[in-house]
Amino acid sequence: MNKIRKGDEVQVVCGKDKGRTGIITLIKDNGKVLVDGINMAKKHVKPNPNAGIEGGIVSQEMALDASNVMLVNPATGKGDRVGFKILEDGKKVRIFKSNGEAVDAG
Repeated sequence: MNKIRKGDEVQVVCGKDKGRTGIITLIKDNGKVLVDGINMAKKHVKPNPNAGIEGGIVSQEMALDASNVMLVNPATGKGDRVGFKILEDGKKVRIFKSNGEAVDAG
């Protein structure tokens, strides 16, 4: 079980986008995450008429290391550390370290 999952709202802890929040769209195997609208970079794209791709300069999201993002706690609206807790029925859930509330509402 990972502390951060696809669809979680996260806050960037360091870098050029420090303090901004977004939704995780992809988690890579090497420990990097893609956050919607965060860490944008310009990329030069070569045209490919067969695939219908126009050439030019496009903005695209670049991957961030998972250690550079924190899960946003809805109660406080700030980034918070995440831990794990095993319930009485043996189910393992993610919790916020600051207030002990469960991350997943369900």
